[in-house]
Amino acid sequence: MIAIIKYNAGNIKSVQNALTRLGYESEITDDQMAINTADKVIFPGVGEASTAMRYLREKGLDKVISDVTQPFLGICLGLQLMCESSEEGHTDCLGIFDTKVKLFPPEDKVPHMGWNSFNTLKGPLFKEVKKQDNVYYVHSYYAEKCKDTVASCNYVKPFSAALQKDNFYATQFHPEKSAGVGAQILRNFLQL
Repeated sequence: MIAIIKYNAGNIKSVQNALTRLGYESEITDDQMAINTADKVIFPGVGEASTAMRYLREKGLDKVISDVTQPFLGICLGLQLMCESSEEGHTDCLGIFDTKVKLFPPEDKVPHMGWNSFNTLKGPLFKEVKKQDNVYYVHSYYAEKCKDTVASCNYVKPFSAALQKDNFYATQFHPEKSAGVGAQILRNFLQL
């Protein structure tokens, strides 16, 4: 079973629908036991960092997420919450990835919304994906590039399109909204 973490963030149902199209069953849950015993865990989301972190702490999910040993995938806000901190709401986050989340400069068009290709790309999440392939983004905040960056993109400046450390994977883009390329990335994760 695949656990999709429920934490009052948007876009969770579209991730579940993408998994169903790929032939996988999933459960949207904030139950600690369900998350701990799942084969894989997905942490998607669209929302605001400080509100989301408050909910995770109230439910004890911050500790559960940090201790997960099975393959774990954060998407969009999920990626940002897996970093050290976010400028959005001056939020201390989970600290899984050693990088900070910053707001794109106000003189630039924010949010970054639309299709972009990759500058760099490596790792098992991107098997059969090419740098020129496009994925879909909607975000005003970005994770700085760091040692855990496995894919980067450029919007005004280079940023982490994907991060990976041990069993933790995360994408700033939305694979569930990225057509065939996104389906391949989700499939790669589900086959880990």
